[in-house]
Amino acid sequence: MKKIFLLTVITCFIIADINAQPVNEITPDILSMRDRAEVMDRWTENRLDHLVPELMRREGVDMWVLVAREYNEDPVLLTMLPATWQSSRRTTILMFFDPGNGESVERLAVARYDIGFFETQWFPEEEPDQWKRFGQVVAERDPDNISVNFSDDFALADGISHTDYMNLRNSLSSEFQEKIVSAENLAIGWLETRTEEEKIVYRQINRIAHNIVAEGLSERVITPGITTTEDVQWWYRERIRDLNLTAWFHPSVSVQRSESDEHDGDFSSRAGADVIMPGDLIHIDFGIEYLGLSTDTQRHAYVLRPGETEAPEGLRDALKIGNRLQDILTNEFESGRTGNEILDSALSNAESENINATIYTHPIGYQGHGAGPTIGLWDQQGGVPGKGDYPLYPNTAHSIELNAEVFIPEWDRSIRIMLEEDAIFDGEETYYTDGRMEEFYLIPRQK
Repeated sequence: MKKIFLLTVITCFIIADINAQPVNEITPDILSMRDRAEVMDRWTENRLDHLVPELMRREGVDMWVLVAREYNEDPVLLTMLPATWQSSRRTTILMFFDPGNGESVERLAVARYDIGFFETQWFPEEEPDQWKRFGQVVAERDPDNISVNFSDDFALADGISHTDYMNLRNSLSSEFQEKIVSAENLAIGWLETRTEEEKIVYRQINRIAHNIVAEGLSERVITPGITTTEDVQWWYRERIRDLNLTAWFHPSVSVQRSESDEHDGDFSSRAGADVIMPGDLIHIDFGIEYLGLSTDTQRHAYVLRPGETEAPEGLRDALKIGNRLQDILTNEFESGRTGNEILDSALSNAESENINATIYTHPIGYQGHGAGPTIGLWDQQGGVPGKGDYPLYPNTAHSIELNAEVFIPEWDRSIRIMLEEDAIFDGEETYYTDGRMEEFYLIPRQK
């Protein structure tokens, strides 16, 4: 009965305390820590059972080895541990071995503690030296290659420390040392691929994030003439904590207004604190972590002036241009195309429509700035060597992040419509996990 209940709450929207819901929206139920652990462990075991063998065979890998020491963990290894483990224990060595001939991939651990998902291979009473035992396990299986997490381009695939790498190498015979190769594509594939159940639940996770964003950009939080952008940032931090969630970065809240300087497109520093005033266009950059998955959202709110019931037409038209730029970008998503190829085509098409575009889209998943193809950086619109050369794969999640610079007649100046919405690429189409902003939030809300 408990498993049926858990499956229900993670695949359906549950009406919780209606009085606590932001801006008259119904927020999906947020599971207890215990129930979260059960869901996450089920997901992890399913990924280990099915995704690891699929990726190893895609990349032609015989053996994959991950090594970490407590508080200096490989980011990939951390995603393979039980949900109740918040770090590795001592030196933790995880191993996958594909014997071929259609046999199942072995999951092994050379570690002092039982890791649950992996079969323990080290018994100190028989062999006290952990690294010597590791070398024996490798020799017993005689792999053609040994993939290890080191990478020039991807920090997330470069998780083995120098000390651990030297211990690993020195524990092997010269024959096996020559078989060590980078597990870069394997590590990125594990991190970026979303399972069917994860894709379903990602919608609810984004709905939670969107509802928090909407609540913060409302008169419940903002009193024009009094509330500052910094006040709103800290309100978000407190609200996230109140909901028993975590943020993966400090929220950013800024304003553009008719009498202020135009944004120069440099995002290397945070905007200063401003008192929010009528006529302001507010921008929020916000992300949470829940069930091991991250969100990343950028949206806008307009503060109505006395007598206004909607944002000025120029601003509304600018948002439509931002939405059009999103469509131009996602229409370029195609399996096998690199991030740099997608970026180049999207920018070319935007230019043909006279859209002054900047695109800086990134993968999202276990990490906010996740594993996979980088599609531009705000200061690298000519392509990103290395990370931009990685291809797009199906069943991956991406933060569609970009801005369009648009002239606003009512303000006699240009603004930047800065948008970011999380989406899934399923191999055929790209769809937003919980919709996208097509109308500004208004402060105060209009009935």
